[in-house]
Amino acid sequence: MSAPHPRPRWLSASLIVITLLVSINLRDLAGWAGVPIPGLPIPFGGAIVDNGLGVLLVLAVAAWLRPGLPLRHALGLGGSGWQGPAIVLLATLPCWLGLWWLGGISAEASLLPLVMLALLFPLAEEIIFRGFGFLFAHRHQGWPWWPAALVQAVIFGAIHWWSFGGGGGMALRVFAMTGIGGVVFAVLCRLDRNTLWSAVVLHVSLNMAWNVMQVNDATAIGWQGNSLRLSAALLAVAGVYLLHRHRTRRAACTTR
Repeated sequence: MSAPHPRPRWLSASLIVITLLVSINLRDLAGWAGVPIPGLPIPFGGAIVDNGLGVLLVLAVAAWLRPGLPLRHALGLGGSGWQGPAIVLLATLPCWLGLWWLGGISAEASLLPLVMLALLFPLAEEIIFRGFGFLFAHRHQGWPWWPAALVQAVIFGAIHWWSFGGGGGMALRVFAMTGIGGVVFAVLCRLDRNTLWSAVVLHVSLNMAWNVMQVNDATAIGWQGNSLRLSAALLAVAGVYLLHRHRTRRAACTTR
């Protein structure tokens, strides 16, 4: 872990939290301020701009907080090997099978929503929340790893809660599940050589499953859907943890 940059600790911590809060809400904030930022004139055009601005914002803030630091590695975008992502992908197979059993394959699934909702947007969220909010805060700003994991997870859950209208009921369940997911993704990043790729695979595979399979909202947010999510998360963490132990032992043997 590199030494924290000498900028005031309170300033860097506040800036990281504020950046996470506004990251994918910049267009909303600009609209409230009377300076609307239009979305692209294509399907998902607004969300593309939201996520793109969020990624650009965290890159800019990270570069300001740690000038000269290679951002690719600082945000967890370096290589980690194929084993971790492969284990995570296998861990999601029971979830896919469970959703298929509950509702079958959706006749409305199409390529563009899959690319956006199950690939590009999850990747952007991982760069913002786990790359910047967790790995950068923990490894390059000196945050203990548990607080770093929890802060970004709570904000991640709160943003999804807000997008579901706030309040209780379904929105509150969404907050709980996405918050737990934020912690799980952070743990996977830490176990897989401080990189994003195992978390990205879990996020992408689960989003892909929900978009490919035909499952109603009540089931998706109810005990059946949540059980499938949690089982995939637990299997993924267990598998990558065993891989982490194997790598640690092998490294110890080679240094003797």
